[in-house]
Amino acid sequence: MTVREHDVASWLARRSYRADDFPLERLLAAKRASGATVSVVLPAREVADTIAPILQRLAPLRDAGLVDELVVVDAGSQDGTAEVARATGARVAQESELLAQHGPARGKGDAMWRSLTATSGDVVLFLDADTEDFDARFALGLLGPLLTDDAVAFVKGAFRRPLRVGDQVVPDGGGRVTELTARPLLNLHIPQLAGFAQPLAGECAARRALLEQLPFPVGYGVEVGLLIDALRHAGLDALAQVDLGSRQNRHQPLRALGAMAYAVTVAVERRVHDAAGTAGPGWLARPHDDRLELTEVVVDERPPLRSLRRAA
Repeated sequence: MTVREHDVASWLARRSYRADDFPLERLLAAKRASGATVSVVLPAREVADTIAPILQRLAPLRDAGLVDELVVVDAGSQDGTAEVARATGARVAQESELLAQHGPARGKGDAMWRSLTATSGDVVLFLDADTEDFDARFALGLLGPLLTDDAVAFVKGAFRRPLRVGDQVVPDGGGRVTELTARPLLNLHIPQLAGFAQPLAGECAARRALLEQLPFPVGYGVEVGLLIDALRHAGLDALAQVDLGSRQNRHQPLRALGAMAYAVTVAVERRVHDAAGTAGPGWLARPHDDRLELTEVVVDERPPLRSLRRAA
């Protein structure tokens, strides 16, 4: 084992947790002792069929005093997502109405970035709104390291992702962009992050003080971009991951994953090679029916919120 591999293995043993390590009573005591406040944010787009069960499972954490703000940032959904969220007791903000001077929101990462202006918690927890088997343990696990250890600044979810194909379920068949794009790129360029089981997990939590120092890719590159930048700002020992068990999300067809892989690649390459400029579309070209099909991939990045405040 090389020195590099030893360092990653040591981190993996030291900073890997299980959701069951953090029961509600333990976190309530830790939160009271620290005086920290907690915001939970769910970026949402056309998820009326999954948002209510998630919010219903989060409501007891809010009622118990662990969660101070429960906010759904909606992408102008037409299926009643916002109405369902409000009926379930969450506060709803429309993404493009936040920081409206920056134009319409352009993706999930943009919604996450803008959500920081709609919340005030010292700790911010981001959760996917399309999870079909959500459990409150997901939130408890992700908040746990941050509330119980001052040295932790950024936490990623780790889980198994079965792939449902019709009536068949393929264990660990999900996460195709992770295994074919993100993991090879991180091992090649930023091997300190090789210990993360799910570098593209949408479930993550961090201290606001760190998040406001980081740029946010507006689209699919946000997860890996935040992970790399958190490493560079806070160091590996401030990063942690928590095993959340198994998660079932919506799965995209293979052809649609090319755009996601492209955005992930751009986010990594931009950080590895210190590429100048953070705006402008990317174009994914591929042949289709004897013609060239072009798909625009949004790869813009939003600047750290702290820099905007300094400039104001």
